Amino acid sequence: MELFNLGKVPWQTSQLIYHALAEQGREALSLVSPSSPYVCIGFHQDPAQELDLDYCREHGIPVFRRDLGGGAVYLDGNQFFFHLILHRKNPLVSKAKEAFYRKFLQPVINVYRRIGIPAEYKPINDVIANQRKVSGTGVGEIGDCVVFVGNLIYDFDYETMSRVLKVPDEKFRDKVHKTLHDNLSTICRELGGEVALGWTEAKLNAMMAEEFSMLVGPMESAVIDASLEAKMEEMGKYLMSDEWFFRRGKKLGPGRAVKIKAGMDVVHKIYKAQGGLIRADITLNDGRLEQVNLSGDFFCFPEEAMDKLETALEGKEIKDAESIVRTFYAENDVETPGIKLDDWMQVFQVIPK
Repeated sequence: MELFNLGKVPWQTSQLIYHALAEQGREALSLVSPSSPYVCIGFHQDPAQELDLDYCREHGIPVFRRDLGGGAVYLDGNQFFFHLILHRKNPLVSKAKEAFYRKFLQPVINVYRRIGIPAEYKPINDVIANQRKVSGTGVGEIGDCVVFVGNLIYDFDYETMSRVLKVPDEKFRDKVHKTLHDNLSTICRELGGEVALGWTEAKLNAMMAEEFSMLVGPMESAVIDASLEAKMEEMGKYLMSDEWFFRRGKKLGPGRAVKIKAGMDVVHKIYKAQGGLIRADITLNDGRLEQVNLSGDFFCFPEEAMDKLETALEGKEIKDAESIVRTFYAENDVETPGIKLDDWMQVFQVIPK
């Protein structure tokens, strides 16, 4: 396995490297951090609904849609990222996603514990310390590989994170800021600034490489070679295009039901499940579901399954939504960790009938 211990890199590289490695089928561990800030959204998210894109443009904050699930995050050089790329058939890869997270989050937990932070695993994919989240992680499939991404959070800009998000009003934004601060912690916060200064990015990355090697086996130091650079450039042309960024083409939801005419309502519904936030944008026409769009910050395996569920619901009566979703899960090899049938019913049961 290759080890790319690169430290600070251009923000684009911090995303394109793991996409390219996976597409090339190269098993590797990448350790990087962006040299400048940016915002990253998950594959299933609608950027116009999740982010204040005008604010991001005005403040020169790039936005990138990754080919993995999860939510919108503000990223900068105080977050030290790891990308673990493994072949799907690698015997270390557990098919059950919770088992996968439990196994591959252990190196992260070990590093936190080694520097004096009492980290522990919390299902489904969290690392917590003193009841606060201290690492953001996600897993997905790209090409023939499973990609596991996450970070050590040295410090965090709560203010900018709350500012780049699209919210209904400033009162809600203040609540987001406070909730983030109360529930997300950092190495600096847990250890104190003076102690944290001793744990440099280089030291922490060396420890990460050491801990992961005990799990996946020996790794050989690598640099971005010509082949990888060419693949990153090739993928960047698409992954940084408007076509990819707005690929799901979801319309903006009003956050309520809007009556268009008798028997027709445009509905926007949000429901927070254990596995993440579910958004539904639907036109209800004489009791039938039309223009069904499902998105959110949850993880879905395979990624295209949400498109199939949307198709299964399209044109069907709202009263049949439960049986349709139940049949969809029963007949398809689909995993949505932390998102169950009852969660989908919370989305559909309040839609006007």
